[in-house]
Amino acid sequence: MDTAIVSVVAAIIQLIIGLALAMGSVYLGLKMFDRMTKGIDEWKEILKGNVAVGILMAAVIFSIANVVQSGVGSLLANLGAEQAMDQMLTALVLGLINLGIGLVAAVFSIWVAIKVLDRITKDVDEMAELAKGNVAVAVIMAGVLIAVSFVIGSAVTGISNALSPANLGL
Repeated sequence: MDTAIVSVVAAIIQLIIGLALAMGSVYLGLKMFDRMTKGIDEWKEILKGNVAVGILMAAVIFSIANVVQSGVGSLLANLGAEQAMDQMLTALVLGLINLGIGLVAAVFSIWVAIKVLDRITKDVDEMAELAKGNVAVAVIMAGVLIAVSFVIGSAVTGISNALSPANLGL
């Protein structure tokens, strides 16, 4: 009975940690994305009802979450009630490293995807089109970001697996 209670408490703590890390990652990712997109104030556009910017911002959030989820998953998978305190601290540190790698990879991949798309579409100023509310441009950009996030997410999962306590012999 005591083991079941400890397991439930551990699961609730994992849920709270996961939620905090996910929201923190999305917040940081959006802040970094905002700095990358010069010439457009995303939140001002969203408040004006600019659907195109809303689509792109939703794709950024989804892309970040898709990539970062492996880091959060790695962190939570290695935190268990049956572990000693030093094992939990090691798992927490490795999980935070994996989360950081995932966040950097997500933001960097979004930046690269936007830069490559900008070079491919030389005749289109994506940010100006978004500011005008061009939904077609937003959908294409969103598709590129989401597609890239799946590929980068797989790479981050591989890194997370390589940096797991079990794989490192800890």
